[in-house]
Amino acid sequence: MEILAYLIPISLGLGSLALVGFFWALKRGQFDDPKGDGERVLSKDWDDHPRP
Repeated sequence: MEILAYLIPISLGLGSLALVGFFWALKRGQFDDPKGDGERVLSKDWDDHPRP
């Protein structure tokens, strides 16, 4: 049972680290257009020069 004294804070720390990482990625705009690139690649009007 004393192992829980180590495992619970470690799991809470890892969970909070993941939550901070998610909010950091959200703030940086990583999830702005998740399907856009995949649909642009499959479209017929695909161009060799990407948009700036």
